[in-house]
Amino acid sequence: MSAEREVLLDVKDLHVTFGNGKKQFEAVRGVSFQVYRGETFGIVGESGSGKTTIGRAIMRIHPTSAGEILYKGNRINGKISRQLDKQIIQEIQMIFQDPMASLNERAKVDYIVSEGLSNLHRHMSNEERMGKVQQALSEVGLLPEFASRFPHEFSGGQRQRIGIARALIMEPECIIADEPISALDVSIRAQVLNLLASLQKTRGITYIFIAHDLSVMRYFSDRIAVVYKGRIVELAETEELITHATHPYTRALLSAIPMPDPIKERDKKLTVYDPSIHDYDKNPPKWQEMRPGHFILANEREVKEGFGESRETDSDVE
Repeated sequence: MSAEREVLLDVKDLHVTFGNGKKQFEAVRGVSFQVYRGETFGIVGESGSGKTTIGRAIMRIHPTSAGEILYKGNRINGKISRQLDKQIIQEIQMIFQDPMASLNERAKVDYIVSEGLSNLHRHMSNEERMGKVQQALSEVGLLPEFASRFPHEFSGGQRQRIGIARALIMEPECIIADEPISALDVSIRAQVLNLLASLQKTRGITYIFIAHDLSVMRYFSDRIAVVYKGRIVELAETEELITHATHPYTRALLSAIPMPDPIKERDKKLTVYDPSIHDYDKNPPKWQEMRPGHFILANEREVKEGFGESRETDSDVE
């Protein structure tokens, strides 16, 4: 199936390093994946795993120390032409995690939503700009008159919708959604996810959806990459990953998902991932396809001993 689809984004052996000398820290270590046009590619992992750093590296917020990021076949990390930089700014947008911190408190919604548009299209008339702002607000379920208000006048869910409108007004082809619902009330989360899904259908947007919750990923993503300490340890289509989790870290994440059945929740066993089970110092792991489209990070010993054999996991996860 993947061979027939167009690769919009291709990440090859990506490394991102912070600091210098003894304080140097490699947040992303050799990450590789492809994102197909029109799909939702999920990146999941616990806090500090490097998933947000991957998204910010694609956005060119964080510089890369090695590897390539190709967008429509063009390398976009490192030094690029001014014309390509302008194209990336318009075609790849980001929805940030915290709707309270990602909006300028001193600016009105009108300015916040249209700032990127004003920077790229300096000769656009004020009437045309306002029309686009109102259209973007309308698409995310906000009233046109909200354009004259300040962010502090809105709820968390409304603020996140403003953040989505700010991304939409650029008419992007790809949106990186960095935990867009984690700071929202539970009652609002489904509304924002449904909004993102609806926009994908009407606009054909490609999403890179970053989260720590696999139950949300199951609802929203087509494929999922599981990240642990800066490396992808497992990658597969969503249902394949949920029902045939292979890597011990993936199984640990799945075991932490609350179950709606109180009896099953009470009786379930929580799996704790212990990295010491690997002997990667002596026998480094390799990226291996254990089932069609299902990849894991494992060494030869683990594969021979059955580490690569997927196990059925509880499909009652909601």
